[in-house]
Amino acid sequence: MMEIRRPTSTKALVAILAIYASARGVEVATGFPQTSIVAFEVLSAMAFALVDGARHYGWRGILVFAAICAVIGNVVENVGVATGVPFGRYEFLELMGPRLFHVPVLLGPAYIGMAYVSWMLARLIVGSTSTPVVALPVASAIMVTWDWAQDPVWATLLHAWKWRDGGPWFGVPLSNYLGWFLTVTLIYIAFSIYLRKWPAGDAGRGRGALWPPIAFYALCAGGNAMQVFTRLPQQAAVDASGRTWPVADILAASALVSVFAMGGFALAGAWRLLSSKADPSLRSG
Repeated sequence: MMEIRRPTSTKALVAILAIYASARGVEVATGFPQTSIVAFEVLSAMAFALVDGARHYGWRGILVFAAICAVIGNVVENVGVATGVPFGRYEFLELMGPRLFHVPVLLGPAYIGMAYVSWMLARLIVGSTSTPVVALPVASAIMVTWDWAQDPVWATLLHAWKWRDGGPWFGVPLSNYLGWFLTVTLIYIAFSIYLRKWPAGDAGRGRGALWPPIAFYALCAGGNAMQVFTRLPQQAAVDASGRTWPVADILAASALVSVFAMGGFALAGAWRLLSSKADPSLRSG
């Protein structure tokens, strides 16, 4: 399989992380992000997955992963918008940009970026002594935690999508997180089946190659936490059911989940990497 030369890929990853961090900073500074800022965040996450993934799985492997994410994510989300299963009744609004059927085009890259980062972080935490059966729910939990932190901000506060019946988590139904867990687990199962037939090569060997996914996930958590400093004109947000939620509470809850839950996963990955030698099995899943 084709590989990216490490010095070149490292520079590219640093540049991508800088672009992502800049987009998150602009988002905090402006309060209400425009579709262009959302696109910068989402596309930089996808670019990170492609560049870093090529080092670990080769171009064929990461493109297969991207295709799995795009197909499963788009199919399940379209079914979800049309039927309410498995996430709950919701619809996307204008902030997310143009759509493919019922689902924004930007959602596919979002799945690719965060699903890849979550997968790599889970493989690092679990290690080679555990079976993929253990890694799958860990990876799914890491990605669901990302959505746990962000969904109330983007749905109830920023109105990127709308939960028609509201929900107990600042306007988000608990079924959303069960649906996310199911969807990303399907993605990881499909990729695991691919890896059993076409294992990864040696492109990602070395401790230094395992830091970027930790850094990206930690940067995402930090960006969420920084939202508490956003200056917004309104003091309260109203969900689709008519229930009112204090804006300060939404931002504080997102920050707490980001710092302690997302930060906990990032710290677990960093501790695993620092306390042991680089594990070659983390490349192949």
